[in-house]
Amino acid sequence: MTRDLPAPAVSAQRMHAITEETTQIVDMVLEYARRRILSDDTPLDKPFTPSELRRLAGRTISDEGMGARRALALFENVLAPSCITTEHPQYLSFIPSAPSKAATAFDLIVSATAVYGGSWLEGSGAVYAENDVLAWLAHEFGLPETAGGVFVQGGTIGNLSALVAARDHADRLRREAGRARPERWVVVASSEAHSSIASAARVMDIDVVVVRAGDDGVMRADGVRDALREHGDAVIAVVVTGGSTNFGIVDDLAGVAALKDERDFWLHVDGAYGLAAALTEIARPRFAGLERADSLIVDPHKWLFTPFDSCALLYRDPEIARLAHTQHAEYLDALTDSSEWNPSDYSVQLTRRARGLPLWFSLATFGAQAYRDAITASIELAHAAADEIRAREHVRLVRDPQLSVVVFERIGWEHGDYAHWSNRLLDDQHAFVVPSSHAGRPNARFAIVNPRTTVDDLIGILDTMV
Repeated sequence: MTRDLPAPAVSAQRMHAITEETTQIVDMVLEYARRRILSDDTPLDKPFTPSELRRLAGRTISDEGMGARRALALFENVLAPSCITTEHPQYLSFIPSAPSKAATAFDLIVSATAVYGGSWLEGSGAVYAENDVLAWLAHEFGLPETAGGVFVQGGTIGNLSALVAARDHADRLRREAGRARPERWVVVASSEAHSSIASAARVMDIDVVVVRAGDDGVMRADGVRDALREHGDAVIAVVVTGGSTNFGIVDDLAGVAALKDERDFWLHVDGAYGLAAALTEIARPRFAGLERADSLIVDPHKWLFTPFDSCALLYRDPEIARLAHTQHAEYLDALTDSSEWNPSDYSVQLTRRARGLPLWFSLATFGAQAYRDAITASIELAHAAADEIRAREHVRLVRDPQLSVVVFERIGWEHGDYAHWSNRLLDDQHAFVVPSSHAGRPNARFAIVNPRTTVDDLIGILDTMV
């Protein structure tokens, strides 16, 4: 009698071939990554049209595959050049990214080690390192030693998570006091607050009460006081902007924080772009009152020289956030029944990569003073650019810069003139400066976060506004 025996799933010869192929793939990818990270002359590049990409790339997915060598060549020669290089020193639009090469390199390790950053059980070493960075930030910002939080994807998720925690806290206090919920919960924010605040309100089905900023872009305490008086206990949070995206303006943080002496409210500071400036002596006075925040965010992928995507979310009392965000399921019992620090308990996201590790590695490598110096240099450069604009007859500042955003107008230009100028800069690979606007008027804008950007770069761009 014979019996069927299962054949080996993979022969030794085939296994050797797979190992050989894998080695070649890894070597190719790491060599490309090495060249790209170490390059100091990567062009700005520019977007291709859909038809150009269809012609150059075609259909890239098939049953048979094209092989790693062809796939990598396609990326290097077609796909990557159709993406604008955000860490280029002449990338001055939106809020750029300028990761240190150390942080970029370490981002490879985060993926290579397959670290899961959602729980202490699975990634205690990574969580420890991330928490060390968060503790440093909390100390720098004047929060108590008990403060803590998590690195999330970006400012939108950070703001949403903080406001969810604030609403849960307000709701819990009402239940404990035996009071009913208001008809509508309310968030108070500036007319120049980031769009993610309105987005979070839509997701949460709550209202935003807008306090009109002054002509200088600053939301002040008097307007916030009026909103608090009008809406009372329906207010779950007041959002102060610590460096607006469009102008880099810091709200009257000290004045708003002082209102907490009059009535209790949750103070959230949206410092996604600008709060990094609080690490410097030159800008720290603008952030007086930050130590009274109940929650705050700052994006390392903006002005703390870290790759996309990373936002540090901090709470004065992390227990409030844990009660709001911990997810409960039978398969999570091993986590929720423990007292260890699980990052997934502090935001709306459960699954997460350890996105704080590149910042940890770069900070641990170079030290905090290198970061302070680099941020200070950007602020000083912005003020030098403003001086250059004031000295020119055909351009004018829209507002004096506070941090590292400079907004200016070319006298006599309309929307089309700015668009033509911007397109020409990018076509010539001179710079990436997209048009912006304020109060219906078109303008141009330098957002400076890259330590490699020079005053000569900015002067050269201004010289093209003829």
